[in-house]
Formats: sequence, structure tokens, C-alpha cells
Amino acid sequence: MDTAESLEALQARHRKEQRDLVARTTQKKKSATKKTRKGVNDECERLEQELKERQAQELAALNGVAIGESAAEPEVLEVEDEEDQLNGAEKAVEGLSIASPQPKGTTDPLEPQGGSKKPSRAKARLARRAAEQEALVAQAKAEAANLPDRREIERTQMKAHFGKYGLQEKEIRADGHCLYSAIADQIEARELGLEPRIEPKVNTEDLKLPAYKKVRHAAADFIEQNPDDFVGFMEEPLDAYLQKIRETGAWGGHLELQALAKTYGVKINVLQADGRVDKIEPEEADEDAKEIWLGYYKHNFGLGEHYNSLRKAP
Repeated sequence: MDTAESLEALQARHRKEQRDLVARTTQKKKSATKKTRKGVNDECERLEQELKERQAQELAALNGVAIGESAAEPEVLEVEDEEDQLNGAEKAVEGLSIASPQPKGTTDPLEPQGGSKKPSRAKARLARRAAEQEALVAQAKAEAANLPDRREIERTQMKAHFGKYGLQEKEIRADGHCLYSAIADQIEARELGLEPRIEPKVNTEDLKLPAYKKVRHAAADFIEQNPDDFVGFMEEPLDAYLQKIRETGAWGGHLELQALAKTYGVKINVLQADGRVDKIEPEEADEDAKEIWLGYYKHNFGLGEHYNSLRKAP
């Protein structure tokens, strides 16, 4: 493959990477809440900076071949980054400035004898390329801005279902404990008086655990005493899995909901934006079993999947 073809291929890949990144970061920023916005912005800046640096290195390396090398005295490329802002959100691609030192005793035919340097053809080519890339970034940003706001759509759909079931939402803090905090809120708000069937294993000094921690221990203890029902669905050893539930902020999912439904003897209804209600039944089918409601979100919170508590409307 000749140098021109290699350069065209690199340019095409860079343009695609920039469009993809702008679409990703724009969607991330749309989905961010006030609490998560700083973290999301930091992550987007990091991704943009990494792409910018990598593309600058690739472009500089390729132009080092395109401009030519001397076996006696290798050519030195100096790459200067110029960082532009697009409306304070996306950063434009940098222009690259390349300067090539001349061997001793020679002069640049394009350089006037008065000392002022004319831009080299390589610099002009790189400037045109930077302008083209800036235009592509702006176009990708405009396209991303026209994408549907999945967060707003999900929120609107969810609210439409609350009236059908006579529910109102109690928002739970968006952290790794949201499933357990929502369960704890349901037990307390509905005054269900539920206690786990297996006495939680906690130390004496841990008796004042937050409510969500008690729910975490209840789930872990039930799984530990009924391993055959759960280990087939785990991607890690049982001990490590239980340690994550009890001692970390790892998210809970369907396995933990099953364990909680069985240990508390309660029906857990999980409402989703499309109107589907996933029903997790207690170990023994009981038509008179108490029930609780959770709202499950995929797009509404910056950290990803999230559970809110759905209380009975007054």
C-alpha cells in the first residue's frame, strides 16, 4: 500500500472514531443527573483527551514517513496540540504543526533569505485536515443532539404506568445499594413487619446497620444456606459473591431479588418503562403473601441500571 493510501485510510478511521466518540459523550451527558454530572463530564474529557493524543501520535508517525527520512540524520517531527472548545462541550480536533530541521549547510528553498518562514506544504496539508476534522466533529455533534432522549422517554413512560397500579415513586439514591435501599424502604413505608427467615449473621457492633445493609445481609445469608439454587448462575466462586453482597457496593440483580422474595416471604413486583411487570414469587406460592413494588430504570440515572421504591398512592 502506498503512502497516499495509508494516509487516506488513517484519516477515514480518525473521522469515524471522532463521530463515534461525540455521539457517546453527548448521550452520556444527556443521561447525567445533577449528582453524576461532574463524574460524567470528567469521564468524557478523559475519553476525548485519550483519543486526541492517540490520533495525534498516529498522524505524526505517518507523516514522519510521508515527509521522508535520511539514514544519516533522521528527521525530527515536533507535534503541537491546539485545543478548541465546541460550545463548552466537545473539544475539536487539534491542528498539528510539523517542523523539519535542515541539514547543516543547506537552506530551505521555500524560506525567504530575510528570515521569515513560509508555511511548508506539509503544514498546509495538516491545517486543511484539521479544518475538515473540526467540521466532522461539529456535524457529529449536531447529529447526536437530534438523537431521542432515552432518559426523558423512559421517565414519561414510567409515570404513565403509576396510575394504573395506584403507585407513587420514592426516589432512591443512585448508588450500588439502590435495590437493597428500595426493598428496605418498601418494608418500612408499608409497615409490613417483615423479617428474614434466616437470622442475619452480623457482629454485635453491627447491630446498628443501615436498613439497606440489613437487606444485603438477608440476601447473602439466604444464598449461602441455599447454594444449589444460585451457584449455577454465578460467574465467580460463592464465597467471593457473598462477600461482594455483604461488604461492597456491588449492584443487586435478579438473583438477589429471588433470595429476598424467599427469605422475606413476599411478592416482589418490578415495573418497567414498557409496562411489563416482572413478578418474583416467594418460595411457597401464597395468594395472601404481602407484596412490594419497585421501579426499574435502564437509562434514567448516570450510573446505569437503577431501582426506585414504588409506594401505594394515598
